[in-house]
Amino acid sequence: MSGIIEAVHIFDDHRSPILSHVYTGRPLSVAHLLPLYLEYPAPRPNLVYLANTNPPTLVFSLTHGNLLFLATSSTEIEPLLVLEFLHRVIDALEDFIGAPLLAVKIENNYDIVAQLLTEMCDAGNICTTEPNALREVVEVEGWVDKLLGSINLPGKSQLNSSSIAPTIVPTNGTALPWRRANVRHTSNEMYADVVETLSVTLAPSGRPLAAFANGTIAFTAKVSGVPDITVNLTSPSGKHNLGSFMDLPVFHPCVRLNRWKESPGELSFIPPDGRFILAGYEVDLLPFTGGKSGGLGSSSLKLPVSLEMKTSIGATGSEFEVRLQVHKICGTPGSSSSSQLGRGGGPGRLGSPHPGTPASPLLNDLVVSVPLPADVRNLSDIRPSRGDASFSASQQVLEWHIPAKELNGPTSHFGLRSTVVGPLKNEMQEDAFDPSGFGLGQDYSYDEPYQSVPVAKAPQSSGGLEGGNSEQDTQKVAQNKILMPSSASVSFSVKGWLASGLKVDSIMLDTRKSRGLGEGVKPYKGVKYLTISKGGVELRC
Repeated sequence: MSGIIEAVHIFDDHRSPILSHVYTGRPLSVAHLLPLYLEYPAPRPNLVYLANTNPPTLVFSLTHGNLLFLATSSTEIEPLLVLEFLHRVIDALEDFIGAPLLAVKIENNYDIVAQLLTEMCDAGNICTTEPNALREVVEVEGWVDKLLGSINLPGKSQLNSSSIAPTIVPTNGTALPWRRANVRHTSNEMYADVVETLSVTLAPSGRPLAAFANGTIAFTAKVSGVPDITVNLTSPSGKHNLGSFMDLPVFHPCVRLNRWKESPGELSFIPPDGRFILAGYEVDLLPFTGGKSGGLGSSSLKLPVSLEMKTSIGATGSEFEVRLQVHKICGTPGSSSSSQLGRGGGPGRLGSPHPGTPASPLLNDLVVSVPLPADVRNLSDIRPSRGDASFSASQQVLEWHIPAKELNGPTSHFGLRSTVVGPLKNEMQEDAFDPSGFGLGQDYSYDEPYQSVPVAKAPQSSGGLEGGNSEQDTQKVAQNKILMPSSASVSFSVKGWLASGLKVDSIMLDTRKSRGLGEGVKPYKGVKYLTISKGGVELRC
């Protein structure tokens, strides 16, 4: 399947076109393309087929912030290729004109944007998409040119000619498309940032049903010349088990795949200049089950927080309670990542480990979210033991924020109790007896006798009152049970800790294979760990 991209269009938040770049052919104009695309109801798919146009056209869409990116093609083409190209375009624009990407920045830097789109795709065929290679061919106006742009000075040409004069180092460009030639840095340093996102689903009993950690290894290489770097990873059970420990690994094109296949956990590469995504992976946090969640206890899954919820409590069953327990994460003071690699691993006050390092993980941004049914009109008497709680009636979500100072205190158990307020009585009667609104659900039959017969009133005892009240309470409990939440989720971030237990064992620079580094240069190395859960830990009720 070989196809070409005919055009790329960028629209602002009001869906007004701010840029159109045509590569080849005679694609649909913006005036015809946008109405046909907006005819599809939201949420619109990333690939739309316009069969009624001449010729029939494929429209690929991507939304970034408030901007809309559209790419068109009238031939068969791999959809993932075009969508990845749009992602690369967004990354290149943020790299050259700055993030966040706004419509004003694109309009003010049209010359740079046009150069990028031309270099990244030639006559509809995708070409150069690596940022380092684009910096070699895209001319960006510097501050000197901006200062002297409108002034005709005799020294301007001399200044510009000296800035582009050949350097002493020979300009033999590297054969690596992801790295610039003749890279020079005054301070050589290498950083690795490992970020994992949690996705955990718990049963009402607390037993984990599914638990995954999706990780990303971001590497920053600011090293002169052409360095050859090796990053060694290890798992909690050792390096020998890393091949089966990491699922679905993906790597940057600079990683030598044969080296990884021969020795899993060993990342050997010549890096791009600056920050880039070195690798990505997924780890199943339910070990020893063969993918089955039934044989694992909740104690085996080590999370920084545990959640418990009780619903339909109180006299009428209109209250629910959320209990949160914060577990202390044990650090690893003797780990190589904190002692050898540095980067924030030094001691803090009175010789204690610095917070946010593997020796002393730091829990922040703890938020408990409880979604409520649409029939809940409000929440009354919200009583959190610590922190602040608020109910958003528009989103039907109760959010409970616990500040970091409370998490570092002696208390590790927190609780919240609230009462649900259902719809009004007249609304309930209308829904129960007349859902159509035309009186069709009501019964108008007349079954009473023609002549009224007096009936002797029996004396009511106290037992009858209790029976009536219990029947009313049972009815209220049944009505309030529908208003109870069915789940709760926890969001948090932990600096210096990974849920999977993955570690960067070492970062080594091979001076024999590296070129242009200089004698006696020892780059500074550092590693940071971060675990994020944006509502990823969910408890079913």
